[in-house]
Amino acid sequence: MQSVEVKLTAGANRSYKIFIEEGLLEKIPSILSSGPIGNNYAVICDSSTAKLFGEKLVADLKAAGLNASLFSFPVGEKSKALSVLEGIQNKMLELGFNRKSAVIALGGGVTGDLAGFVAATYMRGISYVQVPTTLLAMVDSSIGGKVAVDLVGGKNSCGAFYQPKAVFADIACLKSLPDAQMSIGMAESIKHAVIANKALFDFIEANKERILGKDLPILEQLVAKNCEIKAKIVEKDELEQNLRKIVNYGHTVGHAIELLGNYSKFSHGQAVSIGMAAEAAISQALGFISADAVKRQNNLLESFSLSTNLPKYPSKEIIEAMQRDKKSDSKALVFALPSSIGSMKTVDGGYGIEVDEKIVSSVLEGA
Repeated sequence: MQSVEVKLTAGANRSYKIFIEEGLLEKIPSILSSGPIGNNYAVICDSSTAKLFGEKLVADLKAAGLNASLFSFPVGEKSKALSVLEGIQNKMLELGFNRKSAVIALGGGVTGDLAGFVAATYMRGISYVQVPTTLLAMVDSSIGGKVAVDLVGGKNSCGAFYQPKAVFADIACLKSLPDAQMSIGMAESIKHAVIANKALFDFIEANKERILGKDLPILEQLVAKNCEIKAKIVEKDELEQNLRKIVNYGHTVGHAIELLGNYSKFSHGQAVSIGMAAEAAISQALGFISADAVKRQNNLLESFSLSTNLPKYPSKEIIEAMQRDKKSDSKALVFALPSSIGSMKTVDGGYGIEVDEKIVSSVLEGA
């Protein structure tokens, strides 16, 4: 078993570990039996994950003498909604879940965000653990305590920073992941490599076939390397005052694309990949990054069947969608921009860089 610790100093007992191992899902009942975090466990997952892993996990928890109930919701980004959150919390209330109960967020990014926000807001906050079952969730979204639901006008616009008690990443879960979902996860992994670690970028380039072939030892290394990167960033800037803004690389344009596609036309990973290509082009236009580095990034994204082509939305619509994003500063367009593979540009010590709308529009129109 590999483990990575997220060391948080503000407040007592807020640090936690990310455990990474093949077959870890089966060990969770015994782990929670020996060190319980709640008197009753709400296992929250989408309907597909419920059949793959949820029903068995609840049965195993009960067999270990723990109280547990399964709460499932329809698959997809559209379930990250206040109405779904309200439905889950009302059912928890009916079943007697209280302030000493806990949530197990079992699934991908949507589940982690939604279930984490359930935990953050139920009874003014109860304990939870993240149990990611997708590559995207293992390498990124399960780490760092960002939990949220979407509003009509913007992705993740209603949420909180609320850290889990632990993260349990069972690499074996990736065996059942469709190839398209593997590619979606690789968008976030490549993002981490570009923003913070050239060695990870080299590792991904050298192991493309083994990653796509779901070589579990290689995937364990990949997940651990990503967790180390994300943990260090979160430790230094938990509330995204400066450094943590770099993990939003690709997401400013990406979230706008998701919104314009009504959260159904583009997966999160595809939107982030498109966003990385567009934001790298903005960085190149500003003279921050070389054309060769941008090409190398885009080639790696495309090798995992990720798009780097901006959809044919008018640049004005994309900019308006970006200005509505929660990360925007008033109406200014602010980006985290790479200066090379593995390094991000700062201006006056800040990673959030304001870019003139005319430059952004020109790049988007030329993409």
